[in-house]
Amino acid sequence: MQKPPPDTPRVHFRWSRYQAMLIAVPVDRAMRDRMISGWGALIGIIATGLLVRGLIGTGAHMPLLIAPIGAAAVLLFAVPASPMAQPWAVIGGNLVSALVGVAVGRLGADPMLSAGLAVGGAIAAMALLRCLHPPGGAVALTAVVGGPAIHDLGFGFVIAPVGLGTVLLLAMAWGFHRFSGHSYPHRAAHVAVPPEPLPGDFSRHDLRRAIEDYPDLLDVGFEDLEEVLLAAEHHAAVRRGQTARK
Repeated sequence: MQKPPPDTPRVHFRWSRYQAMLIAVPVDRAMRDRMISGWGALIGIIATGLLVRGLIGTGAHMPLLIAPIGAAAVLLFAVPASPMAQPWAVIGGNLVSALVGVAVGRLGADPMLSAGLAVGGAIAAMALLRCLHPPGGAVALTAVVGGPAIHDLGFGFVIAPVGLGTVLLLAMAWGFHRFSGHSYPHRAAHVAVPPEPLPGDFSRHDLRRAIEDYPDLLDVGFEDLEEVLLAAEHHAAVRRGQTARK
């Protein structure tokens, strides 16, 4: 086989995509905050479990914590700016999903059919009520396949452990973010938008059009996205001005 000329570039398999996901993750401020959020979740889950046990009592024939509460803790402590981690999303999403799950479970259908109906129904209900919360799907599924201890609770499952655990965990997250310096419930910083954008600048109308045209749903608030894009536009203008002066 003839060897390629010395100046012919060699084609190498690139791992950059996998490095970006697994290896070359920069240790930035967000990474440090998320490491700290692990301690917040640790304290929050322990405190929630102890409070539920104190309020209900050790003799209660029900789980004091359910797995979806752990999933909710990831959102509440690690990504508090997410629209899916805001109080209405957390409380409304878990409660309505529990209601749907219990209602479907009481139909007595095949467990696999009930599981699909519960999760699908919970997503539809959360979407209609504007309280989409991913752990809500797990709450609905738990209501169906959680076993006799869950089924015996009936609609009481909505109140405890779901409702009580959710409210207590939310209170823990609120207290944690007061000390960690994050805004929670999250409010986007005020962005000064010029009344008449300069040529080449985007307007709110342009941003809304771009979001409507985007094929996927974005887990970011409109105001936050606008703030980041305006800041990027400002930095680009400063850089262009510095380049022009050289």
